Amino acid sequence: MTHIAVLGSTNMDLIAYVAKAPQRGETVTGREFRTLPGGKGANQAVAAARAGADNVSMIGAVGADAFGTQLRSTLEHSGVDTDLLRTVDTAATGTAHIVVDDEGGNAIIVIPGANGTLTALAPGDEGLIASADTLLLQLEIPVEGVLAAAQAARRHGVRTILTPAPAQPLPPELLAATDLLVPNEHEAAALTGITEPRAAAKALLAQVPEVVVTLGARGSLYAARGAEPVLVEAPQVTAVDTTGAGDTFVGTLAVALAEGRSVPKALAWASTAAALSVQRPGAAASMPYRSEIDTAANGAAS
Repeated sequence: MTHIAVLGSTNMDLIAYVAKAPQRGETVTGREFRTLPGGKGANQAVAAARAGADNVSMIGAVGADAFGTQLRSTLEHSGVDTDLLRTVDTAATGTAHIVVDDEGGNAIIVIPGANGTLTALAPGDEGLIASADTLLLQLEIPVEGVLAAAQAARRHGVRTILTPAPAQPLPPELLAATDLLVPNEHEAAALTGITEPRAAAKALLAQVPEVVVTLGARGSLYAARGAEPVLVEAPQVTAVDTTGAGDTFVGTLAVALAEGRSVPKALAWASTAAALSVQRPGAAASMPYRSEIDTAANGAAS
């Protein structure tokens, strides 16, 4: 039985599709607009549930508004337990304003809203974390709340996977309570001041025992103390929308590791899931189910 707990953000993604993203002071005409569920926490929860985790639990906050109702419904429809997704009356549901260009690249502005109330654990949160195999964390909620959850996981021997996004300085106490850090190459550079991924990963190992640096279409780089880094290539596909690809990767990776797969096999499986997601629009809406990941992975291996 695999139980993944997620403490993090739930946002409604407001997505504009354009040929080329506007520069400062420029107005462009878009070709499409979509309103889709998102938020790094919710995205990772949906990814883990669709990847086949036996139990996925979401700890977070939404506003008492239509977006909040829709986000809760989306999570539940994906098989995520929302008993500890609280509704707050003091703030609106978080939103992410996203511009996606014709090359699949994106630029995002996040307005935290209710996510900003997650500054500490609430009753029931630590018990849920203690019951999980893995806790997934990101940085779209206040770092105080992330730290409280990571330290609770450490007290109960629960594996903690932290996605350091949006990139920001990390408290030493948070890194000390992190088992696996999963930055992309830009976040790794922001955290270390080192642009070369292998060197950045090596520098991060001074603070955490394991690191996976995601490299987009080039795959992912795994590094652990006392071992040589391992590069796992990603499937080559044509990207339509890269929004949520990193969260797909992390949620799927958490399931693979909880199931006891070796790190190279877990990374390859997670990369397959991320490759499937970028071929579809949206974040949570683009995430593949386990049967799709297995079919694609088996096809690549044959």
